[in-house]
Amino acid sequence: MPMDFQYKLLSKKTKMILTILLVLGCVALTYMLDQGMIGTSYTVRIVRISVIYALIGVSMNLVNGFTGVFSLGQAGFMAIGAYSVGVFTIPFESRANVFYLVPMSEKIVNVELSFATSLIMGGLLAAAFAALIGAPVLRLKSDYLAIATLGFSEIVRALIANNQLWPITNGSLGLKSIPGYETLFTPVLISAAGIAFMVLLIKSSYGRAFKAIREDEIAAEAMGINLFKHKEMSFVISAFFAGIGGGLLAVHLTAIDTNQFKIMVTYELLLIIVLGGLGSVTGTVISAFLISFGKELLRWFDVPHYIGTWAIPIFRPGLRMVIFSLLLMMVVLFWRKGLMGRKEFSWDGIYNFFRKWPWRWRKLVRGEYKIENRDKRKIKREGRAVDKAGRAAGREVRREEKLKQKEVDSDAE
Repeated sequence: MPMDFQYKLLSKKTKMILTILLVLGCVALTYMLDQGMIGTSYTVRIVRISVIYALIGVSMNLVNGFTGVFSLGQAGFMAIGAYSVGVFTIPFESRANVFYLVPMSEKIVNVELSFATSLIMGGLLAAAFAALIGAPVLRLKSDYLAIATLGFSEIVRALIANNQLWPITNGSLGLKSIPGYETLFTPVLISAAGIAFMVLLIKSSYGRAFKAIREDEIAAEAMGINLFKHKEMSFVISAFFAGIGGGLLAVHLTAIDTNQFKIMVTYELLLIIVLGGLGSVTGTVISAFLISFGKELLRWFDVPHYIGTWAIPIFRPGLRMVIFSLLLMMVVLFWRKGLMGRKEFSWDGIYNFFRKWPWRWRKLVRGEYKIENRDKRKIKREGRAVDKAGRAAGREVRREEKLKQKEVDSDAE
């Protein structure tokens, strides 16, 4: 940072005005997308999936990034939430067509719940499963915990497709005719509310306890923090919002089956939080949008292209995922902490970021960067010379001590 640059803070009033303007801008943008003023229905679809994955990504970051618990069970909790919403929101007149192979269970065939009720029920059911498996699983560490939670996710998929639950889940045939969204505001507002709740939780005393556990469990326990209690709390809350996200996803797709909750979903979510930054809500949200839009923009590489009548062999289905993976590998290699690291959105940070540019430009024009780099190289050379002289002096002292010891030994003989 330039020596003459001073970091300045914006007033609370200014921050409040900027926040209100940002919220109004997001509402206006959502309204224009919803009404077809800008973009297309395809754009709206990508925005929906982006906000849903942002919610699920932040829920996964809560347990992985903020608490330091390596959990890979989000896909299982998503499946629980998705099937809870799907089973109870399918209209009565469509249930016979959906459950055509095995009739729907008599206990629930006449039960139809509203979207909000079934969504909350799906989140609570996912949280209940998390509390149940959390008791034994959260006592494990590192890779063992990841394997256990990943196994739970696969068990959930297997149970949903099991023949005994076929009258409820429709087994491997999946669920269809799930009512879709009437407006874009529904997933946006629900996701925003869920993310806001988790942000408030992270800023509370519970959030500070989560971070203390992440940094050093022994020190946190010595300070009086109940490790299991706070891990279980983080795990259950994360599962609740993963279930909510799964329910939102079911309504977005309007048709679900167990193949949509395979292990690749977990890896994609893990990629979102690693790319955005473990321990950053802002980074996770940005990463969710980047990955969702990036995957769609790269679809051009999946379509065959021709030079005259000759088909270019490299352009074939699946190429976009190869390119996407390579790009993400480069990002992870060069930004190991992710796009945001552990930083969060801040009006002060944005304000001072743009204030630095005049100072940087002035230093570049004046050649001050060259002088600073020259001085830094000189300091490094002097430091290396001092280290070299110190090592030489140390070797000389040790050599003299050995000679003295030899003289003492010879006199004793």
